[in-house]
Amino acid sequence: MPEYFAGAVVGFIAWFLTRYLVAGLYTVNQDQRAVKTSFGRAVRLEGQSTLEDPLLSGGLRPEERERYQFPVVRVIPPGGPYFKWPWERVYKVNIATQTINMAHDFEDSRANQGGTVLEAVTKDQLNTGLTGQIRYRVSERNLYAYLFGVKNPIIHVMGYFVSVLRERIANFEAPQRETPAPAVGAPAVEVPVVSGVSINDLRKNLRDLNEHMDNECATSAARYGITLDASLITGIDPPAEVESALAAINTAHNQVSSDISLAQAAADQKMTLAKRAVEIETLRAQAEAEPLTALAKELAELKRSGPGALAAYLRNVRLGLFGRASHVIKEVK
Repeated sequence: MPEYFAGAVVGFIAWFLTRYLVAGLYTVNQDQRAVKTSFGRAVRLEGQSTLEDPLLSGGLRPEERERYQFPVVRVIPPGGPYFKWPWERVYKVNIATQTINMAHDFEDSRANQGGTVLEAVTKDQLNTGLTGQIRYRVSERNLYAYLFGVKNPIIHVMGYFVSVLRERIANFEAPQRETPAPAVGAPAVEVPVVSGVSINDLRKNLRDLNEHMDNECATSAARYGITLDASLITGIDPPAEVESALAAINTAHNQVSSDISLAQAAADQKMTLAKRAVEIETLRAQAEAEPLTALAKELAELKRSGPGALAAYLRNVRLGLFGRASHVIKEVK
């Protein structure tokens, strides 16, 4: 009986060492970060909160700062082996950048045409389809919000992104761009634009739309612990019944713009030729007037030099003319 008891004790000790000591060792990969909890409470940096991090919570509005105030947890870096006690639990998080289709619905895989196209209504009541991707990663600065703030953080972030995007699509107006000033002396020409077709505006301003989404979702790390690196909206497609009409409108608009550009170029060329002709004629008139001006100055100087100087000059000039002339007609009084 003592032998059985000793064997049981040895077996229990071996089981305990294997179950709670050897199994308590763990490692953290290079693309991971870990957070440890003790009796269900995350190990925190006492007296610190995410509101004290300006890079994280600087974009929150005053009414949001109290709502999204989370404690700062102690982050376990890559490496190991580390040890945890039986009453402790380790949560590992992948912080590598990930890409997901922005039409993907985590709660219903059949939504948005099987997670391929996100539908939105434009300001002119057209139901358009959006395609693109979202690049995101877990924020190492706010692991508490990601692990313990909400149940499914990525669902909240996707819902927030889609709602902001649809609101932007419904109220989007193309920014006013400055038109180049006409040449000096040229009449102002107004180039017609396709007005009231918001899909054209959206397609031409995809970069502005993506930048707006990045700015609007800049606080997602402070809210849900997920950082949106970029929104990559790549396609905006109108309904099939509108595509042909929209293509015709764009073709007509491009043709009109091309004709106006050609006419403007021809007018500019004619204006340039006219300016050059005026310059040439002006220089020619100045060349013809210059000798006369010089002669007038010379005669004025001769007149001031003496009473007979001008008469002598005229006599010499007359003699020179007589010398070069073959016939002379003299008036007889």
